[in-house]
Amino acid sequence: MLFIWLCIIFVPCILIPVVVYLRPSPKKSVNGKHVVVIGGSSGIGKSVAIVAAKEGANVTIIARNVEKLNYAQKEIESYKCCKEQIISKISVDICDYESLEQNFSKIETIVGPIFMMVNCAGMAICGEVEKFTLDEIKQLVDINFLGSLYSVKAIVPKFKMRKEGIIVLTGSQVTLMGMYGYSVYSSCKFALRGLAESLYMEVKPYNISVTLALPPDTDTPGFANENKTKPTETKLISDTAGLATPENVAKKLVNDALTGKFFSYVGFESYMVTTLCTGMSPFSTFLDVIMEATVLGLLRIISAFYIISFNKIVKKCHENKTKKIM
Repeated sequence: MLFIWLCIIFVPCILIPVVVYLRPSPKKSVNGKHVVVIGGSSGIGKSVAIVAAKEGANVTIIARNVEKLNYAQKEIESYKCCKEQIISKISVDICDYESLEQNFSKIETIVGPIFMMVNCAGMAICGEVEKFTLDEIKQLVDINFLGSLYSVKAIVPKFKMRKEGIIVLTGSQVTLMGMYGYSVYSSCKFALRGLAESLYMEVKPYNISVTLALPPDTDTPGFANENKTKPTETKLISDTAGLATPENVAKKLVNDALTGKFFSYVGFESYMVTTLCTGMSPFSTFLDVIMEATVLGLLRIISAFYIISFNKIVKKCHENKTKKIM
């Protein structure tokens, strides 16, 4: 009898917290809310803006090129689900902190408080590290890291004051793994993880969530430009994975952000890399932790074959270059 009463008392005390931590967070809504997409004039950013517009959000896209902004604004407007939605645009250099901060305040006055900020701005220049010019290195650091840091610094006080908000930073698969030809670009994207994880801990008490998107190679204008500078080794390694569509990446990004997930990824390779590199990163539920712990060993073995394959590609290219020189 005593055993039964102990079970009645203690089992719920154990099961209730477990169920709470296993249960996924409810999905938030952007209907009627203000979503800002930096880098929203093309590629993944524009697709994110379209997804938000379809879900009833007021959307502001930010980029530098006025012509692209005008075209993107018209396209996004065609996806509105009600006439009252506001689709606006702002031309600003995200590496200019004061201008960015001022424009955030300006669009909040016109459109309303920002609820979700998605930073998709970025660019890649590939090549061996010694071949980069100092100007190219500065350009990559400014756009891929400082642009994200500045946008975060500008928006966080507003979110903290309102005690709500969603921040999405867009990295890449090379945010978590280095790859031939991405020495500078990958360094910038690795820095984003440190920013995202630290920021997550800083803003969590204010009901603000942080999502780090890790899209694979995606069929965008930016990817087309990136291919122009890729060494042969980088192209061959990249070709081992598929090419995602910006629409699929955007849908997953928005859904993951609205459900409070820290990592957002698409495809098996991204899943494998993300799981292998979880480390001390935030998690949504204990179910995620259990799944990661269960498959971690197997994925490490699979990843070893990927690494061996990549090293063979690099070695073969090196041998071919050596033969040409001789």
